[in-house]
Amino acid sequence: MLLHLVKKDLILVKKYLLFMLVFAVVGPIFINSRLEFDNGSFIGFFITVLFVEYILFNMISMQEDKYRGSALLCTTPHTRNGVIKAKYLFILVVFIACFLLYNLATAIGVSTGLTRLSIMNVGISLLIISAFFGILIPVQTKFGYEKTRYIFFIVIFLTPFLLPIIIEWYQSNNFNINLNLPIPQAAKDWIPFVIAILIGFISMVVSIQIFSKKNL
Repeated sequence: MLLHLVKKDLILVKKYLLFMLVFAVVGPIFINSRLEFDNGSFIGFFITVLFVEYILFNMISMQEDKYRGSALLCTTPHTRNGVIKAKYLFILVVFIACFLLYNLATAIGVSTGLTRLSIMNVGISLLIISAFFGILIPVQTKFGYEKTRYIFFIVIFLTPFLLPIIIEWYQSNNFNINLNLPIPQAAKDWIPFVIAILIGFISMVVSIQIFSKKNL
């Protein structure tokens, strides 16, 4: 049932899907070529994923708000829980698709210095994405698309300008955040994934509770 809802979301954004797929390949190459410090590949991947995720999710939210899609879905065999769960599954599916397309971008953008990401970098990207949408989805579920769209749009708009500055400042000051946990490094690399899943789960539970009480 959840896969049918994800498929429904993909159909809603089919006009923009091809452009977003191309952007998922070209975006990291372009961003990395404009950065003049280490870890540009990570920044290129993260910003690209954030833009693709937000634009597609925003388009779906706009369509559902315009045509009262959530209310109509709840008149079908789909449950309210399922409607919310599908939103989080959609975010995960798009993230995985962007990661696969990034690997294609690394093959194309070798001359720009684009490199494959470490497990830690992929995990950190997923963690930040989970935190962002972990806030966005419950807030949007509570207050609606129209009341919240400008707040999150401003955050997305500022990210490409502020994030490289923050990373450059961090590197120039030689900060080193090192978690001295008594576990192998291979296990440490997966910690961001675990935290991301935990954030997503908590956010999903909150969103379900809000949506279950909402008068559609």
